[in-house]
Amino acid sequence: MEFSYKIEEKSDRVVLNIAGNLIEKSQALEMMERIDELSARHAVNIIIDMTGFRYMNSTGLNVLIQILTKTRKSGGDAVLCCVPDNIKSLMLITKLNNVFTIADNEAAAGKVLAKAV
Repeated sequence: MEFSYKIEEKSDRVVLNIAGNLIEKSQALEMMERIDELSARHAVNIIIDMTGFRYMNSTGLNVLIQILTKTRKSGGDAVLCCVPDNIKSLMLITKLNNVFTIADNEAAAGKVLAKAV
């Protein structure tokens, strides 16, 4: 399954839906350029919805860390939601579950971001 993404800008946040497999940096270049543009304009809060996400390797983890870093540097934050069990296990093994906030769904992620403001 190929990697795909959709960015939806809302009034107080951006929802990034990612799907498929993320195993090569080149797969996420366009997405990262869009996130750069968003974070350069203003503080951005991003909900990363992983509903359709299936697999990632260390490259995928690096992409998530880059998104988190960019949002925090802009004065915002990033929250993961709808994380598949295999990705949750990977986050636990790498201890990235201590770095990222993980919510059950988009509504819960929105509440986490609202509290951060």
